[in-house]
Amino acid sequence: MSPNLLHYLIEGAILLVVLVLQGQLSRWLAEPAWFRGSRLGRLAIWSASGLIALWLGATLVSTTGRAMMWFPRWRWLQWNTGMAIGWAMFICGVFPLVFLLRRLPPMDPSRRRLLRVAHAAAVAAPLVVIGFGIAVSRQRFELKEVEIAIPGLPKDLDGLRLAQLTDIHLGPFLSNSELARAVGMVNQTRPHVALVTGDLISVKGDPLDDCLRLLAGLRAEAGILGCLGNHEIFANAQAHATDRGARLGIEFLRNRSRALRFGGSILNIAGVDYLAGREPQLPPAGGLIAPGAVNVLLSHNPNAFPAAARRGFDLTISGHTHGGQVTMEVLSEAVTLIRFFTPYVQGLFRDGPAALYVSRGIGTVGVPARIGARPEVTLIRLCAI
Repeated sequence: MSPNLLHYLIEGAILLVVLVLQGQLSRWLAEPAWFRGSRLGRLAIWSASGLIALWLGATLVSTTGRAMMWFPRWRWLQWNTGMAIGWAMFICGVFPLVFLLRRLPPMDPSRRRLLRVAHAAAVAAPLVVIGFGIAVSRQRFELKEVEIAIPGLPKDLDGLRLAQLTDIHLGPFLSNSELARAVGMVNQTRPHVALVTGDLISVKGDPLDDCLRLLAGLRAEAGILGCLGNHEIFANAQAHATDRGARLGIEFLRNRSRALRFGGSILNIAGVDYLAGREPQLPPAGGLIAPGAVNVLLSHNPNAFPAAARRGFDLTISGHTHGGQVTMEVLSEAVTLIRFFTPYVQGLFRDGPAALYVSRGIGTVGVPARIGARPEVTLIRLCAI
């Protein structure tokens, strides 16, 4: 089965499920008990549902992932698609709440009024949460400071500051001024090294040159190093990002490394192009590991961590997941679709002496919302055990 056909089938299945759920919700909401027999009220519900169904069908099937490639400068298409995905999330959030409320036993008239209020709250709550994620949360950048212990870390590297920006996705959902604000947050930390770990943009036609120009404003003692992500592949922009970045002082490490000396010690930073899959393997060892140095790997996909730990990297720094981007906490566990693709959603992980840090990044893709996964500018401090 071709990837394009599979993409169409997945989109069609999602659309079908959302339309079925929306139709059932419309039937429930149009019941006479809600409108005291008002035909006009029921007609309004069904008319709105039909229009939304047409919009979802046109958007999810015809534009997701393709029209944005064909018409990259039609920025409203990305917003339209993002809002359609947000509506699908809203429907999927409302349906189980209303379903559970309807399973309650029959009530007296006064309690039925309370039930109608509960129905209305169940419908409104997911919409409010998604609206907050779009209008507020996605712009609330957090400076996340984390200390990572490295066994045998030389004294000259103890306290070394590595600042990370990742998953920027500059375009309709993240403006130049917002990226400039994130760059300013990095510069205030006075890092020794600035790191950029992929997904500068989302699709072909997004302002890659603007992104690189703004990232060139990063200030770090040993310079700016980075790796590329999957969206540079989607946009066919790997070569341009590498060449243009080099002219601006941003060195993207494409399956190679750079040794940085601090005092009498070496910090070897290697970078790899995006590695797809749940258990990807690293390129051949030549040029990546430096014997006797502290070795750090920049890999956009955190799933490279097990292979990196086996290879001998002390620390892997990644992004890619957006921290789930839309995640809910249930019984102290983060529930997010990203867990179907990786066990490394966000934060610090260990595999013996090796460490992995996964940043939530600052941008969004798909739906322009952050829910339960605040955008993150990261400052990593190395420390000795």
